[in-house]
Amino acid sequence: MGADPDDYAEAVLDAVERIPPGRVLAYGDVAEMVGSGGPRQVGRVMSLYGGGVPWWRVIRADGGLLSGHEVRALEEYRAEGTPMRPDGRRVDMRLARWDGRS
Repeated sequence: MGADPDDYAEAVLDAVERIPPGRVLAYGDVAEMVGSGGPRQVGRVMSLYGGGVPWWRVIRADGGLLSGHEVRALEEYRAEGTPMRPDGRRVDMRLARWDGRS
């Protein structure tokens, strides 16, 4: 993994840890919550350091699952009761997106 997470990475990881079970945020939502960066920066942090946090709760804005991690993510979504689209291959962002409050 290399170096320890910097302050930005720590802020991203803290934000991800606050997402409740059964809810999700898009990469850009996390950046907005942290107050800096964007989806790509959040994605980079998650790729380097996200293994210790509920990474499956951070997804693409269209509800698409993280490529290469779909099976594990789907297991987590089922266990947490995360709302899914009828096709069962995407999270229903309208229902699952966390508002940051509850």
